[in-house]
Amino acid sequence: MNMSFLQELFNNITQRDALLRRRNSEDVTPDHAHMANACQALLESDGEASSIALASRALSLYARLDDEQKRRFFERLAQEFTADPEQIDTAYAAYHETRDIRHLQTLFNVCEPRRQELLRRLNLASGGTYELVRMREDLLRMMDDSGDLDAINADFIHLFGSWFNRGFLVLKRIDWNTPASILEKIIRYEAVHEIHDWNDLRRRLDARDRRCFAFFHPAIGDEPLIFVEVALHKGLPKQIQPILEGHRHDLDDPLSADTAAFFGISNCQTGLRGISFGNFLIKQVVQELKQELPQLRHFVTLSPVPGFRQWLEQHYVEETGKLPDDAQQALSLLDTPDWHETPEQEERLKAVVKPLAAHYLLHEKNRRGLPLNPVARFHLGNGASLHRVNWLGDVSRKGLKQSAGLMVNYLYALDDIERNHENYIANATVACSSEVRDLGRRARKMTKGETVK
Repeated sequence: MNMSFLQELFNNITQRDALLRRRNSEDVTPDHAHMANACQALLESDGEASSIALASRALSLYARLDDEQKRRFFERLAQEFTADPEQIDTAYAAYHETRDIRHLQTLFNVCEPRRQELLRRLNLASGGTYELVRMREDLLRMMDDSGDLDAINADFIHLFGSWFNRGFLVLKRIDWNTPASILEKIIRYEAVHEIHDWNDLRRRLDARDRRCFAFFHPAIGDEPLIFVEVALHKGLPKQIQPILEGHRHDLDDPLSADTAAFFGISNCQTGLRGISFGNFLIKQVVQELKQELPQLRHFVTLSPVPGFRQWLEQHYVEETGKLPDDAQQALSLLDTPDWHETPEQEERLKAVVKPLAAHYLLHEKNRRGLPLNPVARFHLGNGASLHRVNWLGDVSRKGLKQSAGLMVNYLYALDDIERNHENYIANATVACSSEVRDLGRRARKMTKGETVK
């Protein structure tokens, strides 16, 4: 039997049915009620072909809703497509009485919200996976402190965690021969250091001293999920500006590099926020680079410190009495235009800001007891260590505003990654170098008014 012929025939039938349904509904302006009815019909369907057509129709209706109607639809999902309390009570009573595995399975099944089965069926449509990613993007934009939509978000996270499992992800190297449609997306999605034009992109893909890798998912085609930019280097880089300069090549032969520096990691799909790809990406890219360039010895990042300048101003820039007078006066120089270009000013600031940055990265925690800085949480959670704080690592306007010009090297030492990861997960331990630890001690002495040597 020719299965490819049958599959093509099946696809044609379902696509034709979906097209007819869309044409029949184009004269009607859809609202949340139309969408809810379409979802109910999808849940009641018991045929594969009809389910695909109904899923296509429902997603087509959703795409035509305005924001108000989308929010109303999400509210109905939260209220009407949940689990049935009576079924849960009955199933629990049966299991409580017998402790039978069959009753346990029944209890498990009835506890699942109907929304999850709805999302699975919507995923049957052609392109359904990506449409659901975009649907969650809308959901995240509409969520507020009320928590009314939190349950729907939890359903998305639960299902996406399986659908975007590491086993389904495909790592691809991005170079100048990559299709233009993907290269355009790389330019658009770059979130750390803006790619200004095609020449800038070509420089970042130069085979002599640059690499770029991205994760893709078969169900969403040429839409990258996350990508990382790498600079091949001699020694650990301290500054981002030389890496970003378009006319400069740090080395002409990649075999002469001893360091791979990850200088930009960008998540591309807002609808997949909270679904972890970065840890898999970095570890697999390290393996890819080791195979291509076995002489590489160091794998580090050159990372920004977003939020540090804001934290610094909240805690120390004002006259709080937490710092000695000379240190307090030095911090006031941060408001001086182009302070980093004046040697005397930048040296005074360096003596105060670097130790405080080490303290911030080592000791400032969020409500969960993890590092306050999101970039630190990401890399430390992946098993990296906080290796070096780089003064004037990023003197762009953005770098000065968010990080007081600082950048950080997080070191991925292959022999230490698993141990660092386990200590971080179990105890929130921040692995760091002796250099960073010494800076933290300097900050502790400074804030206690002791003499710093």
